[in-house]
Amino acid sequence: MPGSATGSDDPSGSRLRWTILGLLFAITVINFIDRQTLSILAPKLKETFHFSSTEYGGIVASFQFGMMAAEFPMGVLMDRLGTRFGFSFAVLWWSLATGLHALAGSVRSFGILRFWMGTGECGNFSGGMKVVARWFLPRERTLAIGIFNGGTMIGSILAPPLIVALNQWFGWRIAFLAPALLGAIWVFFWRRVYRGSAADERVDQDGGEAYSFTSLKLLHYRQTWGLMLCRFLAGPVLQFYWYWMPDYLYNVRGMSLVAIGAFSWLPFLLGDIGSITGGWAAGWLLSRGLTLWNARRLTMLFGSLCCLSSLSVVAAPSAAWAIAIIGLVLFGQTFYSANFFGSISDLFPASAAGRVTGLTGVTGGLGGIAFPLVTGYLVDHYSYAPAFGIAALLPLAGMCALFCLAPGMKPAPIH
Repeated sequence: MPGSATGSDDPSGSRLRWTILGLLFAITVINFIDRQTLSILAPKLKETFHFSSTEYGGIVASFQFGMMAAEFPMGVLMDRLGTRFGFSFAVLWWSLATGLHALAGSVRSFGILRFWMGTGECGNFSGGMKVVARWFLPRERTLAIGIFNGGTMIGSILAPPLIVALNQWFGWRIAFLAPALLGAIWVFFWRRVYRGSAADERVDQDGGEAYSFTSLKLLHYRQTWGLMLCRFLAGPVLQFYWYWMPDYLYNVRGMSLVAIGAFSWLPFLLGDIGSITGGWAAGWLLSRGLTLWNARRLTMLFGSLCCLSSLSVVAAPSAAWAIAIIGLVLFGQTFYSANFFGSISDLFPASAAGRVTGLTGVTGGLGGIAFPLVTGYLVDHYSYAPAFGIAALLPLAGMCALFCLAPGMKPAPIH
């Protein structure tokens, strides 16, 4: 395959892989516009349909439950049938669910549609990780992951002004329909650009050696459990800020919905910078002679320390300072995240990338279900302070779990 991880010198193949990476970036942007729409409209929807914070937390948890339920099946789909078909199916599936939010009118209907949407959106990362592992050399993968993962932040930057504007001009229902249409348009371009057949994709090309093993065998490796625990602990942090920051700024800091649309994208800009910088930093450290083990430890530790500033959000003297501190947290979390996802391709071959990412998504989904429910309870009965405190500590705990179970970043001994 031109431009594959074997390192083709074909200039057209080299251009093609960067075009494919651009498409991965674009769908990640669309994914997170879709995902953010509910949280941005949460103040309006809670007033319109009289949701409590606990009920809203349940709706968010429904999405995370859908993600968890479908993560591994989506990973198997990407590994077995290839990412050309797999991405096409996943994007059309979640875009349909996104559009149908326009017809929802109760906690139950929003919850069902969020669950459905989650079963598709989880394919974004299992497919993206497999594409990067297939098309990019090992030394390039963390940067490539940082670029496409940066789409999460760009989507979060674009979502507030876009969704608020659509709501102001056309109403909240159109704010769900418009992002759904973007997903369908993306599928058209993906199928035209990504020509690799499923048969080609099923042949692992790392070192020219094919691997054959059952999915169940992946659970025999400490490396798998280290990655799963890390995502279980650290994954809910970004979700906390995506789903709860607009509500926090509206109800605690007194910002209007229009002001939230105008300013809440700023932390996500810093998050995008963190994602790309985290990918670049790992490559730079490796080029300076650091071992993979030390490069991952330094980058993930730095990201974890930035996340500790979450402890001071509630003490910020103004909404502007709160937004600035949240920006530092998101910079650190995405710096960390780029290196976490890079660790998957460090520890496993490309033929397992979809399934391993899916398994980490299952545990990430468990954390994503639990944290919104806990947050809703804490907000209704206490305040946001304990939720921000938990979010500060989770990345550090996740890093410790990964490095304890995968010491030295030694690859899993798959045969």
